[in-house]
Amino acid sequence: MKTHAVKAGEIRRDWFVFDAEDKVLGRVASQVATILKGKHKPIYSPHLDTGDHVVIVNVEKIRVTGKKQEKKKYFTHSMYPGGVTWTSFKEMSDTKPDRVLFLAVRGMLPKNSLGRAMIKKLKIYSGPQHPHAAQAPKSLTLPY
Repeated sequence: MKTHAVKAGEIRRDWFVFDAEDKVLGRVASQVATILKGKHKPIYSPHLDTGDHVVIVNVEKIRVTGKKQEKKKYFTHSMYPGGVTWTSFKEMSDTKPDRVLFLAVRGMLPKNSLGRAMIKKLKIYSGPQHPHAAQAPKSLTLPY
């Protein structure tokens, strides 16, 4: 019996909505990255983007464990000499809560054009509302 090689035309993308209220940041990010890659499907192929779309709501209520609230820092550089900026997790979650989850998920995806295509299927919203009702997203529950 031959192994079936999936073609780009055979890929069917579903939409999932996930409520991140009182969930742990890293656990949510790893499960969402798996869905964006398509590893939960039997047609998974590492050289194709077989993943689904994920909509995450209530991201401002996501939590971290341990002392990450005070100790975790985010690094950016403006590409000018001395242009290093460090932002604490607490400051980032107060000003841009969606950016915290975006960076966590992006770090778990491939660092190439395939990963850039995968991250475009992630939609993150701070409140409980989202504008993707027309896609009829299914509710997503994570094991944790």
